[in-house]
Amino acid sequence: MQNPESNNPQFEHHHRHSDTEVVGNDRTSYSGPLSGPLNKRGGKKSARFNVPDSSAGSSGASNDDYVEITLDVREDSVAVHSVKTPGGGELEDPELALLARGLEKKSSFGSSIVRNASSRIKQVSQELKRLASLSRRPQPGRFDRTKSAAAHALKGLKFISKTDGGAAWARVEKKFDELTATTNGLLPRSLFGECIGMNKESKEFAGELFDALGRRRNITGDSINKAQLREFWDQISDQSFDSRLQTFFDMVDKDADGRITEEEVKEIISLSASANKLSNIQKQADEYARLIMEELDPNDHGYIMIENLEMLLLQGPIQSVRGGDSRNLSKMLSEKLKPTLGHPLNRWFQDFKYFLLDNWQRVWVMALWIGVMAGLFAYKYVQYKNRAVFHVMGHCVCLAKGAAETLKLNMALILLPVCRNTITWLRNKTKLGSAVPFDDNLNFHKVIAVAIAIGVGIHGISHLTCDFPRLLHASPEKYEPMEPFFGDQPTNYWYFVKGWEGVTGIIMVVLMAIAFTLATPWFRRNRVDLPKPLNKLTGFNAFWYSHHLFVIVYICLIIHGIKLYLTHEWYKKTTWMYLAIPIALYAGERLIRAFRSSIKAVKILKVAVYPGNVLTLHMSKPQGFKYKSGQYIFVNCAAVSPFEWHPFSITSAPGDDYVSVHIRTLGDWTRQLKAVFSEVCQPPPTGKSGLLRADFLQGENNPNFPRVLIDGPYGAPTQDYKKYDVVLLVGLGIGATPMISVIKDIMNNMKAMEDQESNGLEEGTGGAATNNPSSPPNASPLTPNRKSGSGRGHNFRTNRAYFYWVTREQGSFDWFKGVMNEVGEMDRKEVIEMHNYCTSVYEEGDARSALITMLQSLNHAKNGVDIVSGTRVKSHFAKPNWRTVYKRITLNHPNKTVGVFYCGAPPPVKELRQLASDFSHRTSTKFEFHKENF
Repeated sequence: MQNPESNNPQFEHHHRHSDTEVVGNDRTSYSGPLSGPLNKRGGKKSARFNVPDSSAGSSGASNDDYVEITLDVREDSVAVHSVKTPGGGELEDPELALLARGLEKKSSFGSSIVRNASSRIKQVSQELKRLASLSRRPQPGRFDRTKSAAAHALKGLKFISKTDGGAAWARVEKKFDELTATTNGLLPRSLFGECIGMNKESKEFAGELFDALGRRRNITGDSINKAQLREFWDQISDQSFDSRLQTFFDMVDKDADGRITEEEVKEIISLSASANKLSNIQKQADEYARLIMEELDPNDHGYIMIENLEMLLLQGPIQSVRGGDSRNLSKMLSEKLKPTLGHPLNRWFQDFKYFLLDNWQRVWVMALWIGVMAGLFAYKYVQYKNRAVFHVMGHCVCLAKGAAETLKLNMALILLPVCRNTITWLRNKTKLGSAVPFDDNLNFHKVIAVAIAIGVGIHGISHLTCDFPRLLHASPEKYEPMEPFFGDQPTNYWYFVKGWEGVTGIIMVVLMAIAFTLATPWFRRNRVDLPKPLNKLTGFNAFWYSHHLFVIVYICLIIHGIKLYLTHEWYKKTTWMYLAIPIALYAGERLIRAFRSSIKAVKILKVAVYPGNVLTLHMSKPQGFKYKSGQYIFVNCAAVSPFEWHPFSITSAPGDDYVSVHIRTLGDWTRQLKAVFSEVCQPPPTGKSGLLRADFLQGENNPNFPRVLIDGPYGAPTQDYKKYDVVLLVGLGIGATPMISVIKDIMNNMKAMEDQESNGLEEGTGGAATNNPSSPPNASPLTPNRKSGSGRGHNFRTNRAYFYWVTREQGSFDWFKGVMNEVGEMDRKEVIEMHNYCTSVYEEGDARSALITMLQSLNHAKNGVDIVSGTRVKSHFAKPNWRTVYKRITLNHPNKTVGVFYCGAPPPVKELRQLASDFSHRTSTKFEFHKENF
């Protein structure tokens, strides 16, 4: 490493592994620091030293050249094996040659030599560097591995993800035995990838790797034995970057002439794109091959060498973090959150305290609800224990009536969480949102459903297995007090079943069981594979229609509550009292939806069908339609179903003159909707996005779009992003839709801020807060000067947004390409930081994505466009490291409260929520996690 206080040339240790062991001379490959402890066995070590040219001598600068010295270290000797130039020739400098001969000494004290060899090698290294600096013999054509590039190389070009020594080979060997059980111990080329642990998508890549490894060993057949597989494995699992580089070069250089042509580059691009499911890159392989040749073959030789490939590979990835990484950030990323130590009771108390801090809204609501249920149950239990029926039916009637009272409460409460207009009004117009967790409305709905199921079980079982048998078998004397309620003593169960109470009870239990079952995730999300015609019982449609059986259930419940055996006074029949207000409220909500949506159908302005089965609808805004970013609407299309309404997040911003939604085809209704609109769409003209497209053009013959109704908007967690100065927006796949609306809203507010600033400057009333001497030093780029008047962005609080979009498919980036490009062009104050992650691409350092990474860097540097997303936002590969994301935000925003908003599939929720809790409790930055119902 270069010492900044000296003029010593740059030194770099470099090691190589030999493929075979030389037994005669007892030499074996050895890697390790040049100045570290020596292996007792023989070994060779090489070190490379940069040789400064004459022009750099006075300034102390060094060029990119080096000499290579190989030392033989044995039991009782240290010898210089060779001193070579970068090209591989022997060095003819007389001083260096004299030094080399003088180093080959035998020691009579063998053990002493071994102990002191490390310091001797250090002295030799320093002397060689001194002599090399005097020789000033530049040798061009080799890429200098700087410290950062060398570190990058250690992570690059990995052909397999796990190389844990003998254990990894043991797994490969076991797999080999399984695959070759019927092939006489020969592994065919087609199964090579599976044997070494590559997935099916990498089959072609594995085949090319097999060919490259075979060419180097003159293996011409399409199968190998176990010994040859071991040789292949040793090479691809070699941790030396030079070895991996040579293997990759051999893959590209199919004719083994030591040169890579443009056609060979094109083939490997297509292969890498196929392995990473990047169809767009595969189609443009010609263009990207020319780009690489232009970069690495500027003199038009028609080929590139391994040195050119090495230079490109060792260019570290461009950091997407604006402003670079600070030393504090590097230090923080190297640290882990330390677990709380101490007595188990103290740890339990701390965890419980953190749980209450994170969930106090949920805790008080659940405690209140459980407390009310317990009170009602106890009240009815005691009431019936003091009545005459207790002497006949015993505690069973008390249990049945206590459970029935909780059922009345819960059958009333279960309607409230789905009164969306009411919840939206309470969220927007009142302060209750700070104490009531409106985001959990559907979760509370599900919890109440579970309580109803438990209550039905207790009520029904108590009556059927205890109360009714006691009435049937009671003595005439004991039954006599029951005659006013039941009449003559019944003789069989049919008496209880044929009455209003029995019929309505059975109907309610059956219908609720159907609705409850079809609402479970297994049925609602088509996870149950049923044969025809039972497959109609799965999917959203079955869930939606079965849930409307509640109308019959509530009618039966009211009848059941009126026709009671043991209560005759009307004012004691309280079922209708519990249900009156919730049913009226819910009925009013449904009437408002029907009235509001049918006044005027929206006009379809644009339709586009994108890759990934996504349909985009741009619709006109109904009169008086106002919404916030993050909210959602219900959509109805009579051409698909006149009765079904489905919710979708709004992707347009409140300031746009249209309303847009992006709909992923995941179920029956969405598939039919896409089919209906696809019929009126055509392939887009040049410059337009989408696979199919149709636009409404004023005064022209426009397509006959299906009639669409919308209802809403309705409140959602993401709409609260304006409460935070800093927000972290995370979208998984189509879950990016509410986040895109937020990004657009921030952009519109940025424009409004700039207009205010420019107007203020023109009128001489002052500029932005950032230019105002009286503004605080940490004023946000989006914080306007309060003296510059009011306007659209006047009270806009959010001044920093981090957006992470994670998707499996490259085509998904087409959905919001315009938004991402707009952010890249307009966000001059760096308010929005966007990160796209394509999980189909193998992580950085994997050989299968190495060429994609190269192309990405080249194309972004030359054209400013990312080859994966097709936008100005550079894409990352594999999945984000969420802990690192939180750490960066924590460092950048100490003593701030960050709103974390997530929409997508459930898997990342637990990690994101836990990290938000951990960082909130152990750093000065507080994270508040919000999850969309997806």
